[in-house]
Amino acid sequence: MKNKKLIGYILLLILSFILPFIVNNYWLDVVSLVLFYVVLTQGLNIVVGFTGLLDLGYAAFFAVGAYTTAILMTTFGWSFWLTIPVAVILAALAGIIIGTPTLRLRSDYLAIVTLGFGEIIRILATNLDITGAAAGIYGIPRPTIGSYQLTSQLDFYYLILVFAIIIILAVSRLGKSRVGRAWIYIREDEDAAEAMGINRIKYKLLAYAAGAVIGSLAGCVFAVKMTAISPQSFSFTQSVMILAAVVLGGLGSISGVVVGAILVIVLPEALRSLEEARFLLFGIALVVMMLFRSQGIWPAKYASDDTKDNEEDDEAFDVNKDKTIPSK
Repeated sequence: MKNKKLIGYILLLILSFILPFIVNNYWLDVVSLVLFYVVLTQGLNIVVGFTGLLDLGYAAFFAVGAYTTAILMTTFGWSFWLTIPVAVILAALAGIIIGTPTLRLRSDYLAIVTLGFGEIIRILATNLDITGAAAGIYGIPRPTIGSYQLTSQLDFYYLILVFAIIIILAVSRLGKSRVGRAWIYIREDEDAAEAMGINRIKYKLLAYAAGAVIGSLAGCVFAVKMTAISPQSFSFTQSVMILAAVVLGGLGSISGVVVGAILVIVLPEALRSLEEARFLLFGIALVVMMLFRSQGIWPAKYASDDTKDNEEDDEAFDVNKDKTIPSK
């Protein structure tokens, strides 16, 4: 079974690299947008899928990464690659600052607070001079690799593809780690997880910060690809689209949220000839999907085989060692 999965992933990877030579420029741009959403959904999947925290303002971290890169490159002349660690640190700090007082909340209250945070970031971007106010920031330089400058659609397709592959591998590994399993225990039952020795606030903060970092990375690449950003790109609608992709694909499923990202972007484009009616049809399709397959298209599986594979790691959960999860 594992060999079949590995072969499937290899074929998909090969297809990803040869795809630009199969599709036209329009669809190459659509696929690039899908890859942005793949990165964003993987970050939100940590927060919503693994940990069970409803976040309605995730686009705020996307904005933090984009504006950090844009400001540092246009105002201070920084290299794109040097802006990435700064954006990551700022996003993680923002996640910790907003998360520390709010992650003690649950359910609807947490959703309202994250929604407010997302709107605060958008309003700040709309009114601050350093962010270009409502007009945004234009003339963002293209990144370079050595002496080569990335300028074409193909260049940025491969750039975001590499980012997406790295993020998928990192999130997959993280989900199978002790931290990932602690997130899942918290999602299933916070009180029971805390009774087992898991510090739920600590692990919630880790999830929120990890999601923020991934969102900011997508924002960094988005800024240099578009060469211009404005607050409209980071609205509540953007957060809802990312969340819809995660729920549609399957909460906690790495492969599922990739499928969700593809559907959320490609389906409306495929229905473009229907003009405004395409959004109505897309909404109806989502509702029908949630009614008849609420677990998502590709739900996460926590099989016994996975538990056996991680048996040695589970032994490391010792409440006397790190106050996390006791060994079985």
